[in-house]
Amino acid sequence: MTDTDSARPAEGEARGPRPSRLHSLMRFIPLIAPVLLWAVPCWVLLHAGQHWPLAVALAGTAVFFLALVGMPLAMVRGHGRRQQDWAAIIGDTLLGAGWVLFTWSVLLGVLLRAALAVTGVGDSQDRARIVAWAVLGVAAVLLTWGYAEARRVPRVRRIDVQLPRLGAGLDGLRVALVTDTHYGPLDRARWSARVCETVNTLEADLVCHAGDIADGTAERRRAQAAPLGTVRATRARVYVTGNHEYYSEAQGWVDLMDELGWEPLRNRHLLLERGGDTLVVAGVDDVTAESSGLAGHRAHLAGAIDGADPDLPVLLLAHQPTFVDRAAAAGIDLQLSGHTHGGQIWPFHHLVRLDQPALAGLSHHGARTLLYTSRGTGFWGPPFRVFAPSEITLLVLRSTRTATAP
Repeated sequence: MTDTDSARPAEGEARGPRPSRLHSLMRFIPLIAPVLLWAVPCWVLLHAGQHWPLAVALAGTAVFFLALVGMPLAMVRGHGRRQQDWAAIIGDTLLGAGWVLFTWSVLLGVLLRAALAVTGVGDSQDRARIVAWAVLGVAAVLLTWGYAEARRVPRVRRIDVQLPRLGAGLDGLRVALVTDTHYGPLDRARWSARVCETVNTLEADLVCHAGDIADGTAERRRAQAAPLGTVRATRARVYVTGNHEYYSEAQGWVDLMDELGWEPLRNRHLLLERGGDTLVVAGVDDVTAESSGLAGHRAHLAGAIDGADPDLPVLLLAHQPTFVDRAAAAGIDLQLSGHTHGGQIWPFHHLVRLDQPALAGLSHHGARTLLYTSRGTGFWGPPFRVFAPSEITLLVLRSTRTATAP
């Protein structure tokens, strides 16, 4: 194993450019978004020509107003300084429900209403009520299904990955990937144990956790993370930090994973040998590590592969797919990442793609580098997964080389 302790790059003294007008407007999104999230479905369901009885309209409007006020308050109490789990559960659930209602209010409020008008179905009030019931029905189905999808043990997704530089002795190497478990306010200790049992059925040579273990400190979420100590691998279990560790005392998570028998690859690598061939397994801290202010935490790829034979293939763990630009420039063979959740709740994936180069699955970058992006094993915040199923991934590495006869 190779450790690195390189100094941080020097910081320039000159001030950066002034924020753009778009960047300045982004600061108001936290204020505007909740209003749109609840005002749009309130209008589509109650005030777009349905002419509901006054009591229904007033009661419905009051519910939406309470959601508008309660969601941000609960989010602050749940994820802010107080870290109250009950508040986080309420705020996260309202956020997910609001997003689904908003999405389908927009889609059905425009498309279905237009289709009904074109086909001459009913009068204006009939069409408005049909749209309202359709939005409520679709939202109820998707939230129920999405909750079940979020809480279930993920399906195993198997994929063969061909690496031209992989030696024949390593052909068929089995790599299990879990990521974004996000142990949090909803106690998922039993779910965690079942996930680990599933991983053990894969009989992997290498098991990787690509970060975002939990929302909360290691001390607070220890019971949910403890089953990770039961995971088996014939060669190694390795872990890298995600951005959420840096919201929750990251060093505590590094120490706990080490205690549970996992190898934290903090800008380091180890060598995995089989059949006379060698694979470099490297890892870097999350790209947000340096801004966290924790001493020694930063994403340092040069340090992670320092001392490794440049002719050997490299498997790199980096939490965020966006790190692949640096990986490709360094000639990394395969990067494993998570972070995106596959969008988690459709159509949020469109916003994820604005920030990340890949959403899910295998993609090519540069002349040599492959990136596999997992949709994640757990969920963040809202306990829903809509059209973005979770996964435990089994990657079987394949060599293009022919074994040399003894």
